[in-house]
Amino acid sequence: MKVDNVNLYVSAVRRSQYPDDNLPEFIMLGRSNVGKSSFLNTLINRKNLARISHKPGKTSTINFYKVEDLFFLVDVPGYGYADTSKEEIRKFGLMVEEYLQKRKELKRVFLLVDFRHKPTNDDKIMYDFLKYYQIPVTIVATKADKVSSREKDKNMKLLKETLDVLVGDNIILFSSMTKLGREEVLKTIETVIDYKAQ
Repeated sequence: MKVDNVNLYVSAVRRSQYPDDNLPEFIMLGRSNVGKSSFLNTLINRKNLARISHKPGKTSTINFYKVEDLFFLVDVPGYGYADTSKEEIRKFGLMVEEYLQKRKELKRVFLLVDFRHKPTNDDKIMYDFLKYYQIPVTIVATKADKVSSREKDKNMKLLKETLDVLVGDNIILFSSMTKLGREEVLKTIETVIDYKAQ
């Protein structure tokens, strides 16, 4: 898939502000500092359309990025950031939970986990939530370039065992530095939207 035209379509804080284009949507979930902004920028071949903050937990809206007038990439507040107030965590949590449960345009979740470390309890809770509501999910193991070849098998085993990954849920190794996994993620999107290259 060639990605040339991307724009931040809307930043929403309530359902009434969501796009009404009826295009497929793909949401990116992950803990703060997992590399969601880098993941998005790599997918769309931009350096800073999604701003990469040195202060984790900064995203406070649901951001809809329209790609080639074909689909939306959806970015939401990261979870697990300790310095975020309890009220903000509750508010963001309800907003995201409502989106996941009720948004009919949602076609797949990209659940980002840091491949360098054991998945967190928050990662496990999120994966279990998605499985409970039968929401299609692809696990994206970020920062894979920072894991040595001899550690990759061990880290993959740890990821699968910790999340108790179900058969059929694919895992994509990803690096924003080397672009490892970019084409695989785009292929996943193409399959869902039945994209035919012109």
